[in-house]
Amino acid sequence: MPAFLLQITIPLLLGLFHFIGPVPADLGADGGHLSPCASPAHCASATWQVADSSVALDQLSEVIKTTPRTEIVTQRDNYLHATYSSRIFGFVDDLELAANNDVTLEARSISRLGESDLGVNAQRLENLSKSINIQ
Repeated sequence: MPAFLLQITIPLLLGLFHFIGPVPADLGADGGHLSPCASPAHCASATWQVADSSVALDQLSEVIKTTPRTEIVTQRDNYLHATYSSRIFGFVDDLELAANNDVTLEARSISRLGESDLGVNAQRLENLSKSINIQ
């Protein structure tokens, strides 16, 4: 098969099937902390110092709810898990937020598939950080 047909066919098939990938096994706040990123090539994390971590978590929840192709999967007192789907191929990234004390909010965004996210997860956390008052 000619190379140009493969370049057209593979993205089309990926787009049709919306490869979601497995849910990461290390989701959740263990001891109040999120799991570290195993690879910075497809994961980003941040720790933000805020005036009130519960208020910051609520603010980010509202931002996430209004973001296209995003769904909040779990939200409880000090933890939030949401999924983001890419526009074209439907690749899914998992976002976690954890308020582990009154003034610290942890964030982690990880791709389910692939070896590289092309900086998407780090950019997502950067954009979210602009929505809260970081000290």
